Order: sequence, then structure tokens, then C-alpha cells
Amino acid sequence: MMNILLLGKHGQLGWELRRILPTLGALTAIDREDLDLTSPQALRQVLREIQPGLIVNASAYTDVDRAETETALAQAVNAETPAILAEESARLGALLLHYSTDYVFDGAQTRPYLETDPVNPLNAYGRTKLQGEQAIAAQGGAFFTFRTSWVYSMRGNGFVTKILRWAGQQEVLRVVEDQTGSPTWARTLAQLSAQAALLALAHGKDWALAHSGLYHLGGEGQATRFQWAQAVLDLHPDPSQKRCHTLQPALSAEFPLPALRPSFTPLDCGLFQQTFGLRIPPWREDLRLAMDT
Repeated sequence: MMNILLLGKHGQLGWELRRILPTLGALTAIDREDLDLTSPQALRQVLREIQPGLIVNASAYTDVDRAETETALAQAVNAETPAILAEESARLGALLLHYSTDYVFDGAQTRPYLETDPVNPLNAYGRTKLQGEQAIAAQGGAFFTFRTSWVYSMRGNGFVTKILRWAGQQEVLRVVEDQTGSPTWARTLAQLSAQAALLALAHGKDWALAHSGLYHLGGEGQATRFQWAQAVLDLHPDPSQKRCHTLQPALSAEFPLPALRPSFTPLDCGLFQQTFGLRIPPWREDLRLAMDT
């Protein structure tokens, strides 16, 4: 049976992957309490002990604003860790799955981004994630880097759970309407990437190497944060707990933050769907399922 190593088991995505990956092999799932990701020696030791045939990196430094001041830590987790994973993966002959972000773009386009579009991150988080992408590609092993957008789940403190909480506390909510992206349910992201890995493993190493590269994998379609919030309120699982009945549009400038956000980052995921023969559900369809769970 193949060994699988999952990094980032407690995150939104890692939590979902931890429940799917055991169908592919013997899973070892770790997080910060198990391994210091800033220690290259410790990371290499774990990889050489487990000898995984599949490495799934769902770990990341994701605090966009704190990354502006904790740049060295973001660099270690988002850029240096992927570089080590790619190097060890190539040495082991393993398949590496890695997740990146739409924040590698500056948001200046008016159409969904392709994998081939120029990158120009506006903040430290985006820059370190881009460096991670580039480090993996430079190693030349078998890998899929999935660039995703606006990942959410019904756990933790993400956008959807914040909207639900605020809606129970306030009668009026103001949400920005000048940021557009592709809302992505963590469960669908986990399922689709696991299916892509299964396909590659079934076809063998040559197929995996031939199809290695960068793929956009986000929710199908696009929405502003205002539209997304409206959809969350419309699908509220317990309307009796909803105090908010008025949603007002706002501008990002009204909520100044340390890190700049790109204004438009929907992803064109056609290449992923064509390569792996998998359907990406529309984001509203996924949101409805997520709210029913």
C-alpha cells in the first residue's frame, strides 16, 4: 500500500483532505504541533522516514495582513517548505500536490485569469506563495500545483462563518463590492484534487510527469464579496437566528488593511477540467451544499 503524507491537517482544506486521502493509501497527517515547518532538517527526516508515494501540502502561512510584518515566517512556510518538498519528492519519485493562491495576480484584468497570464502579487503573502510555485516547478519532478481562490468551509473563522455570525448580531451588514473572485468550497477542492491524484497514480509516473504543472482550481464562476455574502444570507441554515435583513455595498477603501488585495481574481479552470476530465460545480451550487452540511 502506498504511503501518503499530508501537511496542514488542521486547516480548512487539510481537514477535508484528511477524510478523503485514506482511500488512496496509508495516510500520515501532520501539522505544526507535529513538525516545525521552518526546520528543513526535520522536514527532510519525516519525508525519508515515511517514504511517501504521494505528498499533499495543504500547509501555508495564510494571514495576509500579518505576512506584511512576519515576512520571514511567511517566506519559510510558503516558499522554502515547498522547495524542500519538491526536492525530496523528486528524489523519492513521489507525486506532489501543492496549493497556491489567486493573490499572485494584481487584479488588473477584466476576464478570468489563465495559468499563462502574467503574475504581479500586491502583498507579501502573494509574493511568498508565488516563490513556492516557482520553486516546485524548478525541481522538475511529478507535481500538480493547484492555484485556488477564496477558499471557505463551515468550520473555523472564514468568510462564510463570519457572515453567519455577524448576521446573528447585527441588523445591517456592510460588505465590499469592489473585490471579485471565485468562492471555493474546501470539500470540493479536496475531492477534485484527490481525484486528480488518483488519475495520475493510475496512469503511472510517465503520465504524471507529462501532465505536471500549474492548474487553476477554484469554484466555477465569479462573485463579488457582496454577492457572496448575499448568497450566504439567502441560504442561512437557521433563518430564525438571523437578525440581519439589510446588506449594504461598501468599498475596500472604507476598511483599510495592512496588505493590499487584488480587486479581480476569478480563475479560468478550463485546463484542469480538460486535463483530468472532472467537472467543477458552480460556486452557488457548492455553497448550497456546504450550507446544508
